[in-house]
Amino acid sequence: MGLKDRFKAIPRKWKTPRTILYLFALELLIEIAALALFGIAQPDLYRTRLWQEGSDHGWNSKPNSIIYAYANYEPISTPLPWSQFVTDFNVVISVVALFVLLCKGIMYICHVLYPILSTIVHSALIALFVVSAHAQAAPDMSDPERPQPGAPWYITKSCGAPIRPKLKGYCQQAKGSFAVTIMLLALFLTYLVLSLYSLIPSRSSKVSTISDTESQNQRPWEMEQVPPTPGTTGGLKSPMTPRTTAFNTLSGKMGGAGGAKGKGKGKGKGKDKGKGPVRGPDGKLPLRHHISMGDDTYQGPAGEAR
Repeated sequence: MGLKDRFKAIPRKWKTPRTILYLFALELLIEIAALALFGIAQPDLYRTRLWQEGSDHGWNSKPNSIIYAYANYEPISTPLPWSQFVTDFNVVISVVALFVLLCKGIMYICHVLYPILSTIVHSALIALFVVSAHAQAAPDMSDPERPQPGAPWYITKSCGAPIRPKLKGYCQQAKGSFAVTIMLLALFLTYLVLSLYSLIPSRSSKVSTISDTESQNQRPWEMEQVPPTPGTTGGLKSPMTPRTTAFNTLSGKMGGAGGAKGKGKGKGKGKDKGKGPVRGPDGKLPLRHHISMGDDTYQGPAGEAR
């Protein structure tokens, strides 16, 4: 089996097309929510406030510890859950995911969203959202006095007391951002599973692929079974084509008309034109009966009576 046949053997149809449509509708709703939540949080609507609230309760490091470290020339980096990188990264991947969804919808309508292509696309999206989920739930161990070994407090704790009431809405938005990230990650995993499932060839597709390959191998080559040209059987002769037949017919009609005119004038030359084609000594037709050649051009074989 050649490389071209191997590509043809890859399934191009979804085994669950209706499920894919339902997933498209669900993905659109979740991605709109994710884009709204991530866009509201940019650039720093509540990230520093939640960081400070956790520090006040001893759940994570202090925001001003970064300033003290910079002032004392100490090497330190912002903990990943509280960094600007996470906020910007979430906005970028939400825009990318929504754009990919629009492209997927158009390609699915045009019947070019093959399972193999879906596997590649959703594998990339899964990688992006795994990074986002890890960054949002990363630990904060920058302050030994206030270690945070697990996810930030707004994920693991309630947004009620002892949290200040004015931060309750921000806490819920942060929880929602992490929730939609996990939901999109699970949705892309579902896409990936369905894509891999559709790539598994069924028994009927295997049989059809084998039959197509055998029929192509048994297909005759072009011009292999074309009948021989008339006039070439039994040896190399001048080929008889429809064009030659037409010229022969026209030549005979014109010869008959010339013969009739010659009889009226009493000339022998017209009689010759009214006769049938003159054959050579070997019984074959002269060359002028196979090609368009007038009497003034054709001289005839040697010994032919004019």
